[in-house]
Amino acid sequence: MIDVAELDHLAALARLHLNPGEREAMTADLNKVLGYFEQLSSVDTDGVAEMQRPVTLVNVLREDEPGEVFPQAVALSLAAETQDGQIRVPRTVEAD
Repeated sequence: MIDVAELDHLAALARLHLNPGEREAMTADLNKVLGYFEQLSSVDTDGVAEMQRPVTLVNVLREDEPGEVFPQAVALSLAAETQDGQIRVPRTVEAD
């Protein structure tokens, strides 16, 4: 169980400033979470295979196949700003 001194230490590490009411509530919440971990540690997992996720992930993407070319004129007409036949975007990296 977490006591007030440990909570103060954790709050300092996380740079949290807790008022007395928040400290009390946080202590109760963390102790409840730790109680759940104690329950989980008592579960018999012998014979249960380790897994990375509780569900099997399947790739649902279609094959990448070339299609019709998007005309440059259409792309330029959709852009907010263009320059010399190209789409102009705001600078994201400062030049030195």
